[in-house]
Amino acid sequence: MAQKKGFKYRFYPTDKQKAVLAKVFGHTRYVWNWALELRTDAYYEEGESLSYTDTAKRLTDLKKEKTWLREVSSVALQQKLRDLDQAFQNFFDGRCGYPNFKSKHDKQAARFASNAFTLHGKKLSVAKVPGSLNVRWSRDLPDEAKPTSVTLTKDPAGRYFVSITSAVPEPDPEPTVTDGDGNQKSVGIDLGIADIVVTSDGWKSGNPRHLENDLYRLRKAQRRLSRKEKNGSDGPSENWKKQKRRVAKIHAEIKDKREDFLHKLSRRVVDENQVIALESLSVKGMQQNRSLARPISDTGWSTLVRMIEYKAKEAGRTVVKIDRWFPSTKRCSECGYVTESKPLSVRSWDCPRCDTTHDRDINAAKNIRTAGLAGAFQKANDSGGHSKTRDAFRIERFGANAHGPVNE
Repeated sequence: MAQKKGFKYRFYPTDKQKAVLAKVFGHTRYVWNWALELRTDAYYEEGESLSYTDTAKRLTDLKKEKTWLREVSSVALQQKLRDLDQAFQNFFDGRCGYPNFKSKHDKQAARFASNAFTLHGKKLSVAKVPGSLNVRWSRDLPDEAKPTSVTLTKDPAGRYFVSITSAVPEPDPEPTVTDGDGNQKSVGIDLGIADIVVTSDGWKSGNPRHLENDLYRLRKAQRRLSRKEKNGSDGPSENWKKQKRRVAKIHAEIKDKREDFLHKLSRRVVDENQVIALESLSVKGMQQNRSLARPISDTGWSTLVRMIEYKAKEAGRTVVKIDRWFPSTKRCSECGYVTESKPLSVRSWDCPRCDTTHDRDINAAKNIRTAGLAGAFQKANDSGGHSKTRDAFRIERFGANAHGPVNE
């Protein structure tokens, strides 16, 4: 059975290709904004909900009026309408906010379906872009990969990337990770700021604080940008544009370093465990706290969870999400006693029932693991699985002679 997988590479266009790509990005951005305004006005003014098909028909008329749209591949324009339609679908499903208008100062992107690009060996060409793209193939495409679409992007730092979406066979699950007793190895993960990951077995990842470490350099570049002329009679000055790219480059460096760290961290978590339990955090809600907004943003929790989930799926691991209201921090992982809420400044505490001294984060991770094992058992039970996971949960969490959780 095939699955879709993306392969991202950097490429270096020639000056001629840059000029053409600028048109591709500009024209597809225009079509996105035009269609977004069209669909929004149709709904609010006429009570009509336009579909992809409706906008595609009107695009034909638009191209007759705006003949310069024919300078780029019609496939890229149509794909932009499909992308907008998917953005609306995500909005209606509650997965994201209402689609936004796109600016030329944001990341630029254009997608090409299989009938608008050719890939022979390592020579990639896309419709109406002259010559082959100079792609740095940092890794080979799998021999069995069947490319279905190509997306060209330019980030605010001026770097060009190509993402090749391919149909590839689903990989065979990796060998089950077991502990010394032959049981499936499981872990609970508490996400934090001082340490991005704290595991139930006591390991702490630390936090490189990429944004904080480059904050002085970033602020200095932003101050220089604020002194450049942005709104002159001829638009932004060349000095403003250059400084804008410098600021974007610093942001890109921070993002790259953070993602590299998170890739390595998520790989370690997936490689070393068979069952992975995580909290379902409301990151946006937590960022409402102004004193924590920047540190939380710098951790990349959402990105880390996404990486763990897709790597776990590829490796045949089980990921269990714990409700964010679960009292992982307040509950004693030894006896189950639940204490009152504690401020973040309290890093350790003693259980008043069993006198166990807890590290705040490790205790939370242990409770998350316990709840995760229960969730994994429920999944297995619902799908006709046996009760081995449940037995392991009862023995590991409450002792061999225990009959269930402590009543609060």
